[in-house]
Amino acid sequence: MPKLFDVAKTIRSKNAGVNQVTFDIIFPDAETYRRAVASGAITRERIAKLYKVADDRISHFVTFDPANAIKFTLYRSQPSGSPGDWDILGCQYYGPLIDLEIP
Repeated sequence: MPKLFDVAKTIRSKNAGVNQVTFDIIFPDAETYRRAVASGAITRERIAKLYKVADDRISHFVTFDPANAIKFTLYRSQPSGSPGDWDILGCQYYGPLIDLEIP
């Protein structure tokens, strides 16, 4: 079964303010994007489970057809730059997405 890394053009995360990290999954074409969305492999519920967070920690989850993209935003467990924050810029949060299987 292909993994998200195999089918997506871009998988990234970045800081979205002091309390949030936003994620972009961009597919190379409409067909691949539609197939990934239809598979049900990338849903709000699956993201919550993958990141081991309650659903209310996801502030946004959208599929954006014109860009062949899925975007979601998580509330951080602690503010960016606070003691114990391991990624101030939020650019390493995307890791768990890479191995997500896409049927």
